[in-house]
Amino acid sequence: MNELDQKLLAIIQDGFPLVERPYKALAETLNVSEQEVFDAVEMLRASGVIRRIGGVYDSKKLGFISRLCAGMVPTSSQDFSTESHDETPMEKFAAVVMGEPAITHNYIRCHEYNVWFTVIAENEAAIETVVERVCAKTELHDVHVLSATKKYKIDTVMGAAGAPVVSRLWLVNRVGDESVVTERHSERSEESSNFRGNLSESDKSRIRTACGDIPHTHTPFKDWGVSCDELREDLAAKRMRRFGAILRHQNAGFAFNAMVCFRLNEEPFADSRHSDNPALRHSDNRRLEESSKVLVLAKKNYVSHCYERPSFEKFPYNLYAMMHAPSAELLSRYIEDAAKSIDNSNYVVLNSLRELKKTSYRFFL
Repeated sequence: MNELDQKLLAIIQDGFPLVERPYKALAETLNVSEQEVFDAVEMLRASGVIRRIGGVYDSKKLGFISRLCAGMVPTSSQDFSTESHDETPMEKFAAVVMGEPAITHNYIRCHEYNVWFTVIAENEAAIETVVERVCAKTELHDVHVLSATKKYKIDTVMGAAGAPVVSRLWLVNRVGDESVVTERHSERSEESSNFRGNLSESDKSRIRTACGDIPHTHTPFKDWGVSCDELREDLAAKRMRRFGAILRHQNAGFAFNAMVCFRLNEEPFADSRHSDNPALRHSDNRRLEESSKVLVLAKKNYVSHCYERPSFEKFPYNLYAMMHAPSAELLSRYIEDAAKSIDNSNYVVLNSLRELKKTSYRFFL
């Protein structure tokens, strides 16, 4: 990628201008022509660096829930070969998942639990239905459906390798400064609220469109039939996390990634403020110290996601951190740095062996 490509990627992941002529706005900032910017973005889209340009919505705010699922599928050496081969259990599993619109992400990872996929649906029963259907059609088994009990960071915006810093002269298209957030919450109580009841049919139509990829034109929002003002309202209402380019990290210079899972103290806060029990105070202090260290980890620029999930039998880890790097050597260094930052050597590295599916959920289809 040339310098213009790198500058554009540094901007448009969360700063794609929500104006009638977005490429003109970018051109004025970068001191180049509108056509140069348009052609550069189109090349990045055609080459696969940019997966799509559109809205990233908060499923919970729209009345949906998201779950990470871990399971097992038999594998063979053929599953990692570029040569054609007979259908294997893993290939059949991948094909079935491709046909499930509720499943957005699906990876083979180097662990006994070798498949990890994300399901988005209206409620827990719908999630279970999707998982049961996949199990019935494939050799997927021993599936664990995991909720997030504490979120530290949800941010897939990545700087292109070697990208220069560029000033942004318009409001960045993301919700506040929420690349790092912490919240202790009861997912079930929050997710029981039906936000969909607050959305008009016009809102649903706009969101459905904005979950796609903008047209390949100089006036994409006009040609989409979507109002920029209404998209900004989605951001202000926190229905949308950001509007911008979603990258294929491997093509953008981050070919190596891993889900690194740490084992933290799972004791809940006991609220020992008014207790004379030193054991309770010690437990709470330890938990607060761990949370403070995890916040430091979440702020690392090589970490895109960081959250806690319940541990389960055969997998005693409850802190998940997604890490990305341009080389295997640098990824190893990042993992070592992460472990030191939270003073925790009890972890497992689940390298991504193969991406089976990565799509954006289309709400209200």
